[in-house]
Amino acid sequence: MPVLCSSCVDKRAVLKRPKTGHSLCKDCFFWAFEEEVHQTIVAAELFKHGETVGIAASGGKDSTVLAHVMKLLNERYNYGLTLMLLSVDEGITGYRDDSLETVKRNQQQYELPLKIVSYEELYGWTMDAIVRQVGLKNNCTFCGVFRRQALDRGAIMLKVDKICTGHNADDVAETVLMNVLRGDIARLRAVPPSPQPARATGSSRAASRLKYAYEKEIVLYAYFKKLDYFSTECIYSPKYRGYARTFLKDLESVRPSSIMDVIHSGENLSVRADVKMPTQGTCARCGYISSQPLCKSCVLLEGLNRGLPKLGIGKHHRLHDKILSQQPLTESEERRLKALSF
Repeated sequence: MPVLCSSCVDKRAVLKRPKTGHSLCKDCFFWAFEEEVHQTIVAAELFKHGETVGIAASGGKDSTVLAHVMKLLNERYNYGLTLMLLSVDEGITGYRDDSLETVKRNQQQYELPLKIVSYEELYGWTMDAIVRQVGLKNNCTFCGVFRRQALDRGAIMLKVDKICTGHNADDVAETVLMNVLRGDIARLRAVPPSPQPARATGSSRAASRLKYAYEKEIVLYAYFKKLDYFSTECIYSPKYRGYARTFLKDLESVRPSSIMDVIHSGENLSVRADVKMPTQGTCARCGYISSQPLCKSCVLLEGLNRGLPKLGIGKHHRLHDKILSQQPLTESEERRLKALSF
């Protein structure tokens, strides 16, 4: 016997929501999904009327759904926002070049301006070239650091007030868990991210608008809406995050609320007053936000350019003064920072 939608009690249900357990028809699911994103925006007062918002667009399901929903809600509730698409080309052959074709189609479908910034343009390196030098063990460290800064630099070029990212609930829960396992208190306090004042670079990062949306529901929304998105996983996919993802999926199979429970734990985390936290400053070289004399991006780049890729992996803060003053490293320091056992 067909199951009726638990909301309208009229149409046949096409799915059971993983988050609530409600059986919904397509129309009721669309409305519920969109309203939850709207309530997230309104509750956190994320945007002000007249602001320009850059949507981080990769061509994947999350950013495609985000662009679609943000355009729809902006018109439905008269947010008064000017929306733009911002993409980062990491230089990954057979992956990013294909996904950017999807982004270009999205630009035409949603009639939004698009800006693409590339690692090669900003740093003089592509991820393909970086992987050739550092291998696959720590490549995601380089990519994650460079991408965050690339988004902010792209935001400056577009003169946007905020950047909107498509990280979903699964992504946020994985990040909370990874930071717990690393004992990274500073990042734990910032997850899930909330709107921040303007950075040293002049831009501001807004929290993900999909942070309470399960990955399963995003896939279903994109499927039923027949959205155009790129579904191939990065050929340099992260290993450490993969372990956290597998662990969370196992937990979710036993306790469906596990993902939300982890996120709420991250939101409600409190840190003792006597715990020393990093002091936010700016990079002496590029002016980007940093708690050290040099930002992580500049240290990683210095290591790549000098053939010492381990320079940005781990804690080598005592070498920052040497780098800034262009002093040569000792023979033992260079030997330790080369990619012999990368």
